[in-house]
Amino acid sequence: MSGGAVLVRRLLADEWQAYRAIRLRALADAPEAFGSTLAREEALPDDSWATRVAKSAVSGIDCALVAEVEGQLAGLLWAKVDAQDAGRMNLFQMWVAPQCRGRGVAAALLDEALGWARTRGTRVVHLGVNSENAGALRLYERAGFQPIGEPYLMREGAAHMEQEMRLDLSGPA
Repeated sequence: MSGGAVLVRRLLADEWQAYRAIRLRALADAPEAFGSTLAREEALPDDSWATRVAKSAVSGIDCALVAEVEGQLAGLLWAKVDAQDAGRMNLFQMWVAPQCRGRGVAAALLDEALGWARTRGTRVVHLGVNSENAGALRLYERAGFQPIGEPYLMREGAAHMEQEMRLDLSGPA
């Protein structure tokens, strides 16, 4: 993938195999970036993947996004309305294929997710990011996210710290 435009789109209900493939690629490539692990997600049965994707397409509270470059999946971002607060959205699973980094793929995914949040009337968007991932931190800061609280352990047994960040959408744009 040497060039080409970035296309960001919603994951379709029947694309669970493509989602599984890109999610596992992400976990293998950047295990320090996620709360889950490759082993945990490799062990999930196919029907779990299929249900997750099919439900996201109709739930009204999920926005599973993929980025394509030259017809190949090159990035992933999942936005979900918070279960306890309909005015809050959480972002998960942000990942861009190594050969596509630095080409605006992550920014395009983030822009699409934030656009969806705004159309829903979301007040605030939250995410967690590895404290040592300078590129991701810069991306989120450019979008207006602010760190909140102190970094915390990403998951039990992990060596990396996660920083929670928040973007207030209720003020002037």
